Amino acid sequence: MTEVRTTTAGFRPDATVRRRVGYSVGIVVNSALLYAINVWPGWRSLTFLTDDADQLLPLLNASLTVGIIANAIYIVFDRMWVKALGDLITVGISLVLLVSIWQVFPFAFMDPSIDWATIARVVLGVSIFGCAIALVVQLVVLIREVSRLSSTPSRQG
Repeated sequence: MTEVRTTTAGFRPDATVRRRVGYSVGIVVNSALLYAINVWPGWRSLTFLTDDADQLLPLLNASLTVGIIANAIYIVFDRMWVKALGDLITVGISLVLLVSIWQVFPFAFMDPSIDWATIARVVLGVSIFGCAIALVVQLVVLIREVSRLSSTPSRQG
């Protein structure tokens, strides 16, 4: 039987490599989205968005940028409490963005055969609900990890 060793953070080393690859992919995807939205082809190329979408651009850029920063931190400092804190922040920003999208609703759907506006509202509502649940989950994980760390005797060397 093969013994699996864990790091001090409770993660298996091979899992750490996979997570870091995932964090790197997150950085690439968020960077590509920032470029696509702000440079080429730009958000205005999406015909179903109205000029009101311009109001949401700073918040969307902030959300993607914070995601990039969080993933970069996770690559360097791969600890569960750090990930929980970072996810709490990124999900919080995402929730603010989704609520702002709900309020501004910068969509103009041209196909009258399908009620796209209702579909978009339902998707936004489910997304807002999912973010609210994710906030609670990440808060619980953060509290659990901080409690675990504070109850672990410090190592003296």
